[in-house]
Amino acid sequence: MADPSSYRPKPGQIPDSPGVYKFRDEHRRVIYVGKAKNLRQRLANYFQDLAGLHPRTRTMVTTAASVEWTVVSTEVEALQLEYSWIKEFDPRFNVKYRDDKSYPYLAVTLNEDFPRVQVMRGAKKKGVRYFGPYGHAWAIRETVDLMLRVFPVRTCSAGVFKNAERTGRPCLLGYIGKCSAPCVGRVTPEEHRDLAEDFCDFMAGRTGTYIRRLEKDMMQAAEEMEYERAARLRDDAEALKRAMEKSAVVLADATDADLIAVAEDELEAAVQIFHVRGGRVRGQRGWVTDKVEAVDTAGLVEHALQQLYGEEAGDSVPKEVLVPALPEDPDAVSEWLAGRRGSQVSLRIPQRGDKKDLMVTVQRNAQQALGLHKTKRASDLTTRSRALEEIAEALGLDSAPLRVECFDISHLQGDDVVASMVVFEDGLARKSEYRRFQIKGFEGQDDVRSMHEVIGRRFKRYLQEKERTGEWEDTPAPTGPAPEEGTPATGAASGTPSPVEAGPREPGDGPREDDGRPRRFAYPPQLVVVDGGQPQVAAAKRALDELGIDDIAVCGLAKRLEEVWLPDDDDPVVLPRSSEGLYLLQRIRDEAHRFAITYQRAKRAKRIRSSPLDDVAGLGETRKQALIKHFGSVRKLRQATIDEIREVPGIGRKTAESVAAAFASAAPAAPAVNTATGEIIEEDDGGSTT
Repeated sequence: MADPSSYRPKPGQIPDSPGVYKFRDEHRRVIYVGKAKNLRQRLANYFQDLAGLHPRTRTMVTTAASVEWTVVSTEVEALQLEYSWIKEFDPRFNVKYRDDKSYPYLAVTLNEDFPRVQVMRGAKKKGVRYFGPYGHAWAIRETVDLMLRVFPVRTCSAGVFKNAERTGRPCLLGYIGKCSAPCVGRVTPEEHRDLAEDFCDFMAGRTGTYIRRLEKDMMQAAEEMEYERAARLRDDAEALKRAMEKSAVVLADATDADLIAVAEDELEAAVQIFHVRGGRVRGQRGWVTDKVEAVDTAGLVEHALQQLYGEEAGDSVPKEVLVPALPEDPDAVSEWLAGRRGSQVSLRIPQRGDKKDLMVTVQRNAQQALGLHKTKRASDLTTRSRALEEIAEALGLDSAPLRVECFDISHLQGDDVVASMVVFEDGLARKSEYRRFQIKGFEGQDDVRSMHEVIGRRFKRYLQEKERTGEWEDTPAPTGPAPEEGTPATGAASGTPSPVEAGPREPGDGPREDDGRPRRFAYPPQLVVVDGGQPQVAAAKRALDELGIDDIAVCGLAKRLEEVWLPDDDDPVVLPRSSEGLYLLQRIRDEAHRFAITYQRAKRAKRIRSSPLDDVAGLGETRKQALIKHFGSVRKLRQATIDEIREVPGIGRKTAESVAAAFASAAPAAPAVNTATGEIIEEDDGGSTT
């Protein structure tokens, strides 16, 4: 435990300007990020008598070993920089809201030539218009099904759309009038885009215009005795009204607002958000967080606003945001929100009328969400604790394994051999810590040798991290073979990653100052689980012994009888079938298997789609497509001369020679065969059937 006075800056060193500050621990990891109107006054609060600090603040300042700050011009800049740093460094003492699930959105892909209406989850994409979030995907599909009568926008996938273009026949929705069938030219791209934009306008709350227009056209058709058309317009208007009825009117028409409520106790807080568009509740979502920092309701609201709107822009930020308490600097937050929206945003506490009544409803939802979360967590925590205790008892561990890493090998008949590493902390998956490996130390199928290689590579990196951060004094001499090419020997200070390790190069690898981001392999597990029996366990233990690591337990879980194998034991440990410990080990093993086979399938698919063009230096995706489009297929391109290749725009002589040489050196592709008909399928794109 550090003494804050040991790293307290001198009073004259701290400016009295707005800024953002970071506390780092002894290993230079960022553990807390904050902002202040006046850095000098704010930081002075952290260096008073420890007895006068909030317990959470006291824990943070005694964990920290240094503090640094960045001066900014305005409080709005400080707010934006604080959000960026919290997202980048993921500090352990900052409040971080976590969604209780991945919410579905109704999305309109306006970035495509023919916009598509579909259900989307996950990160938002540029050029896509989103509505929601909704509680259930089926609610979106019911709404879309009603609205397609009036706005027959495309809903099919790219593959179905291209197939309809090729055959000249629309899908079923095109035949029954629920798609305008732009794939076969029934409407022009401009007309179809107008339909999509009208669909978006209706979903955004501008509903009255369309219903009045339909009713007017219906009356006109009836006067002209076009009764079938009038009946169809009547049904269209009824469909839109039914779609509107699925979201009740709660505020005056044309009101766009988000209502945020917070329910909290000493340890946790729950946030509920109602999205109101056009006076109707269009979506609802909720977050729960542990109160790891000393923060009041106003602080929780500010953090919620940052997470809710930090990645949003335009109409995704409403004109009005209603909250239970204003942030410390409401003017700066309002200005920041206005910058995200592009126009004025009102941030206030509702005092009376319908908005206050609706806020009571949102608050009630937040209270119920917090109560439900605590009930689930209490039950889940008890179960996970019992599972970890059972594992510790069965394996003879001194304490419960709070961090467990599981490794699995995956391949297809010896090809594309890969491995996965999944991490569970406190019995829960820590997906940000998952890692993937390619096996390149040898060719062919050998699960035992593959397991030895992966365990060795993972823990070599761990030892390098320990030495780099100064967490150990004496480097244990490795007793195994020399490290693979490109990887420094155990105890080297460079921290260079293995050249065969899958995934992007980590920021901070190499000889440069640590920037505070979490490192890849910095934390050791208390237990290593391998997918397999006695041979795989022995290989994993041998890899650890070669590195001089003797404080990490190893076990294996064999699929056949779900037996747990320990190193140097001839008989397995058999856990009861109803054991929570066995259930947890099975979940960890199955997750490692899923992660490995997903990676292996992706590698195999990439290899199958590869072509000789991939090996041509300087030939990007655009020019590859230009070549295929010009010649019509890879087969015809393979037969082309250098002069014929040069006719493609953007292809010079040197590149043409490289393309011709690549095809000349590549083995001819075996023809693809339709197994149902026996027909040979000619190549028609940049892929190879080999």
